Amino acid sequence: MRVLVACEYSGRVRDAFRRRGHDAWSCDLLECEADPSWHYQRPVEEVLQLGWDLMIAHPPCTHLAVSGSRHFHRKAREQAEALDFVRLLMAASIPRWCIENPVSVISSAIRVPDQIVQPWQFGHGETKATCLWLHNLPRLRATNVVPGREARVHMMPPSPDRWKERSRTYEGIADAMGAQWGTRDLPAIMEQPSLL
Repeated sequence: MRVLVACEYSGRVRDAFRRRGHDAWSCDLLECEADPSWHYQRPVEEVLQLGWDLMIAHPPCTHLAVSGSRHFHRKAREQAEALDFVRLLMAASIPRWCIENPVSVISSAIRVPDQIVQPWQFGHGETKATCLWLHNLPRLRATNVVPGREARVHMMPPSPDRWKERSRTYEGIADAMGAQWGTRDLPAIMEQPSLL
């Protein structure tokens, strides 16, 4: 399966699919933190039409996340552009996709998410509500529910790289995406009820 992981510089989701034998590529304006051999460092618009079977996209949340709602009145244009980018991703000619973002205005401006997951459902004792908008994909099933509800991501002190640290996909969630959405039995799985 050909998999595009849009707006990903860490390579975590991409590599979760590559470990399962898929032709998975990441794409971001930033350099890849992992092996750059399977990374497009360019605008995602330039690679959307390359014949993908699945896309997992992490559009920038700077102007979308409700955690920054106190600034919304000052950035109406930026927010409108960010929402247009989300719509572009959702309209891509890719048969299956997931748009991932924190709790954001995507819910009110476009549609509510199909699922909200937490890191503690996938082996990380932390909280960080992550919304998933799905098209032709089943909801993720919890893989390793653990105790601990630390809000580590929200408590990070200010730093130049704070935004990068906060935006990385948790390994457990990336692995669940690769294992559950990278299976050849995906149509059969879609018929099963979700555990989340």
